[in-house]
Amino acid sequence: MQGTRLDLFGLLACGLLILAHPSWSCETTTSTTVTKDWWENAQFYQIYPRSFMDSDGDGIGDLNGITSKLEYLKDLGVTAAWLSPIFTSPMVDFGYDISDFFDIQPEYGTLDDFRALIKRANELDLKIILDFVPNHSSDENSWFVKSVNREKGYEDYYVWHDGKVNSTTGDREPPSNWLQAFRGSAWEWNEKRQQYYLHQFAVQQADLNYRNPLVVEQMKRVLRYWLDLGVAGFRCDAVPVLFEIEPDADGQYADEELSGLTDDVDDRKYLKSDLIENRPETIDMAYQWRVVMDDYQRIHGGDTRVLLIETYAPPAYTMQFYGNRSTAGAHLPFNFNLITVLASDGVSAGSIKTAVDNWLDNLPAGRTANWVIGNHDQRRAASRYGTANADAMNMLVMVLPGASVTYQGEELGMTDGEISWEDTQDPAACNSNSDIYEQFTRDPSRTPFQWTSGTNAGFSTASKTWLPLAADYQTLNVETEAAAQRSHLKIYKALVELRKSSLPLQNGSTKYGVVGENVFVVKRYISGSASIIYVANFASKGVTVDLYEFDKTLPTHLTLLIRSLQSSKAEGSQFEVTGLSLAAGEALVLSSSSSSRFD
Repeated sequence: MQGTRLDLFGLLACGLLILAHPSWSCETTTSTTVTKDWWENAQFYQIYPRSFMDSDGDGIGDLNGITSKLEYLKDLGVTAAWLSPIFTSPMVDFGYDISDFFDIQPEYGTLDDFRALIKRANELDLKIILDFVPNHSSDENSWFVKSVNREKGYEDYYVWHDGKVNSTTGDREPPSNWLQAFRGSAWEWNEKRQQYYLHQFAVQQADLNYRNPLVVEQMKRVLRYWLDLGVAGFRCDAVPVLFEIEPDADGQYADEELSGLTDDVDDRKYLKSDLIENRPETIDMAYQWRVVMDDYQRIHGGDTRVLLIETYAPPAYTMQFYGNRSTAGAHLPFNFNLITVLASDGVSAGSIKTAVDNWLDNLPAGRTANWVIGNHDQRRAASRYGTANADAMNMLVMVLPGASVTYQGEELGMTDGEISWEDTQDPAACNSNSDIYEQFTRDPSRTPFQWTSGTNAGFSTASKTWLPLAADYQTLNVETEAAAQRSHLKIYKALVELRKSSLPLQNGSTKYGVVGENVFVVKRYISGSASIIYVANFASKGVTVDLYEFDKTLPTHLTLLIRSLQSSKAEGSQFEVTGLSLAAGEALVLSSSSSSRFD
């Protein structure tokens, strides 16, 4: 079972192989030494500001805290830091409910603090990317207040509807059966306006109406405002829900069909979401945002301003965000396959191959791949994949082609914190109850970042932090791992260094596959340079593999460059490819060169 990135002359042979071996996958690429744009091999690092570093002792992370730790990011080898929302907000959904798109949430700091952050980042040659939340605003936003009052120009800023009248009871009911992401109806009655408004998330997060040109232009104004302040681009939140179907000829919205996935009538998964997600109009809006990015660079100069899209949609829809032959789209629609596929199929070499296949097989020609293993909406990577596989997954996203994304703490192997019902903050959980909240909570991956083994893990001097610390902070923290002879942190830094210095990892072709039952192998290669080979055993027991089953062109021995934390092998040692022994959870990055020097 293997997948190979081949040159164009291999297309015909590749097609024949697929017919003969349906479990194989083949894709095409063109190896090149042309210098790539800064984002194409970038190491993006997501910061959840509330939990990264507290500078003023209130138990909540802030902008000055981030600024104070930018040198840490530089030392990690980060290219660009993406900040989750920092805008003015009532904090119902911790910044994703924005009451002012043009200012900073006071507990995070001020616009001057943000300018200072940008200035320091520029000095360190770090780029700052902001979270753009286009789908909705807070119900405390002045736009919503004006829309409720039907003020001129704001009447249709949001998705309003009269609702239906029950023919039996005479009671007014929501316009459709649509459900929100945080449980219950996606429609809320507004007494003052005497209409329902749509909210695909919390009641306090009213959906903007993108069929209104005034809204479209307003949100482009938001983008330009922050570009003027020096940001390098945007990660666009929850984009697939931007548009819903239009009402029918009678002005009514159709109901979603039952999904059959759950009997919980308040769970969004109780219904299909064909009418409220992944609409074709959304793709065009992403293309319009790309024009804003490109126009800004054309007028003002400087490096490319990037557009990153959050989407958990099927490949056929997701890949459209990249653009088409005539129109440029997002630079990177985020690739969550290593999250979603492994969540459904389990953690195995086979499921990893499926995840990689599903992206590379569908990737449009000339576009850049990207790899994500965690974020603030998912349980922590080390908890989902198992702590034994933490290094293996960090290695994987570093050796696969394209950009990689790290969520704060993944470089340390941070695990989920245990959050009681009493300490729960996440609205996705708070809208449930104490018996089932753990199915929905995202709090465990949002616990404070672990800087030291001291008070509050060095995150804050407060008597209490906004979320409790994870229990393992005294052993898994920056201070301890930096001082250790070997650690997740040091392995991560070695990976970034290799990635930046290795021509095969920057520009090479890619071959990958499963060897034996549960060993995943990746080879990155380019003419004139030693190849880089990644080997990881995802089995619960030790195995011995013959890598010639994967690639008969490999040399007889490979040199070890980087090993996972529990590996007993020595860097610089050589190992026979025909009998490579791997302990459970062991992952290695090797070179076809006889030298352990990074090529």
